[in-house]
Amino acid sequence: MIRFDNVGLRYGSGPEILRDVTFHVLPGSFHFLTGASGAGKSSLLRLLFMSLRPSRGLIFVFGENVADLPPPGRTALRRRIGIVFQDFRLLDHLTTWENVALPLRVMGKKESDYAEDVTDLLRWVGLGERIHAYPEILSGGEKQRAAIARAVITRPELLLADEPTGNVDPAIGSRLLRLFVELNRLGTSVILATHDYSLMEQLEAPRLMLDKGQLKVSAT
Repeated sequence: MIRFDNVGLRYGSGPEILRDVTFHVLPGSFHFLTGASGAGKSSLLRLLFMSLRPSRGLIFVFGENVADLPPPGRTALRRRIGIVFQDFRLLDHLTTWENVALPLRVMGKKESDYAEDVTDLLRWVGLGERIHAYPEILSGGEKQRAAIARAVITRPELLLADEPTGNVDPAIGSRLLRLFVELNRLGTSVILATHDYSLMEQLEAPRLMLDKGQLKVSAT
């Protein structure tokens, strides 16, 4: 599903943020991505989402060499990926329900086909009473849960989550982890970036560990 071959990344003329990164992600797998703050986790996720180009090396997504793809091709691949950003990226003029339903609307689905699913998911993540609220009145934790619901509503083939439990209490964090595990059980590959070791201890899954720009893979 994903393959990185000796990938390097630098911003401008600065030092390499990522160096000689090589790994692969199999369909239906679950990985934690971890490392100290500033280790390059967000940059690696942006490479996976194809919103950044590597300075060197090769990246294959769903079997396609990203370097060979024209913009429409990258857009088509991104539609198969769900992503949870650290800054949420909710649209201020849409309600919580409308933000979560937006990917389905963009896909051309009828509201009658997904309305119940969106409502049920929002209730599951604890936002049942915030369905009609706009982002400006949501707390950071509520925005985080809405962003997660939006990322998983389409049941993507690959889910990328950047510190998805960073703004919620441990109980909600564990609940959200169960959501990711259930999505993975249904076939979605998951890469969850976190520095929360207590969260990682709740699930036996391979860890992609970034340290000084280099990546190591550990079984747990």
